[in-house]
Amino acid sequence: MATTNHSINMYPVRNVPLSRPFIWLGEGWDDLLHHRGASLAYGLLVSILGALILAYGQHPYFIAAVCVGFLLVGPIITAGLCELSRCRDQGELADFQSSLLPLKRNRSSLLGAAETLALLAFIWFALSGALYLALVGSVAPSLETTMWGDIAGQISNSQFMAYLAVGLILAAVVFALSVVTIPMIVDRHVDASTAMRMSLRVTVRDFPAMLVWAGLIATLVVIAFATSLLGMVVIFPLLGHATWRAYKELVE
Repeated sequence: MATTNHSINMYPVRNVPLSRPFIWLGEGWDDLLHHRGASLAYGLLVSILGALILAYGQHPYFIAAVCVGFLLVGPIITAGLCELSRCRDQGELADFQSSLLPLKRNRSSLLGAAETLALLAFIWFALSGALYLALVGSVAPSLETTMWGDIAGQISNSQFMAYLAVGLILAAVVFALSVVTIPMIVDRHVDASTAMRMSLRVTVRDFPAMLVWAGLIATLVVIAFATSLLGMVVIFPLLGHATWRAYKELVE
């Protein structure tokens, strides 16, 4: 399906109360229950991918590789969840197989969004490597150190905080670029550039509510990892459906 490249000014943005992100989660939960099997299947896929992070969670090379992989695959998985929510709104029947249709209809836009996010991850990895090189004299700690030793013993708390800050900046940029990107591509078949610029506009125009929304997402993701990713089976589809609900309320 052909994509469209419109001025983002043609899509008005609604300002919402600070409490609305909690409502989006509630509505997302209803969507998850309505499409329980398909939604949890997506959550299981993400949980398996996230398990790779836990398996090699101490080495920057592995972290970078898995993060890039997730940022490539994540938008595609989210598109399927948004399609399930869209079908429910339209009164259409949907299952896991039919939820894959956006991959065919909006392939170029979804890949464009995924490639942009993956590029950001590469930039993060490069900056993190440069920072680590400046701090301890190597691009990354040895595999032996991270797998069997104590990487924390090589750097001070201030160095670790500086290293972490780079990742937090990346997370903030990714959030700002993806607030409504995937559901807008699924719903209006716009190109990746239009959808991502619209996400930036939504973030700026409704920053307080977006701050709450980002905090909820971060909290749920931390919970998912704290449960050894068992919680991710439910949390990821919940967030995917809630992202659709946020888009439907934020963008006219």
